[in-house]
Amino acid sequence: KASSAITSLEVGSNKVSFLHIPPNVKIQYPFDQPKFIGMIAGGTGITPMMQALHALLGEYDEEERDVPAPKVSLLYGSKTYEHSLARSTLDDWSKIVNIVGREKRFTINHVISQDSTEYPSVDEEESHSVMSGHINKALIERSFPSAGFGRDVKIFVCGPPALYDAVCGPREEKEITGILGELGYTADQVVKF
Repeated sequence: KASSAITSLEVGSNKVSFLHIPPNVKIQYPFDQPKFIGMIAGGTGITPMMQALHALLGEYDEEERDVPAPKVSLLYGSKTYEHSLARSTLDDWSKIVNIVGREKRFTINHVISQDSTEYPSVDEEESHSVMSGHINKALIERSFPSAGFGRDVKIFVCGPPALYDAVCGPREEKEITGILGELGYTADQVVKF
């Protein structure tokens, strides 16, 4: 019904307005200017991460940025590598942004849960990697700074309910539980999209 209503509008019509209600607006660029942003996404939960990455990585020249560029690490869980949404875009960004001779700004770990292929373990020299399994405590500890860094760390989470339950607690609850809660991250550091 909504599609039909929108396509029937005439160009320039102001019969439709879009409203961002507080529960839908989680955080906006520059994301409180942390020094590090960790992203945990599962399946289609990559969508808001792509929007954030576009804002964060879209300006490659550090001198032209309005705010200092944070380091970003994305843990992206998918059932199979072939079905990882936006895989080639993410991998290309990791190559383009991490210019030789500069500090590595963006890393991505594809974590594949339902593929029997044996993927290599994380290669610290690469800006992207593929591994079998699930996003877990050890991977988060290896990929993100500790919660003790306070305001300098933000963690974005988006994915299916099981991901929220395991990683940070239900989306609709402000309290941080799950792996991130065990690691000491607070509601001020974790954004549930």
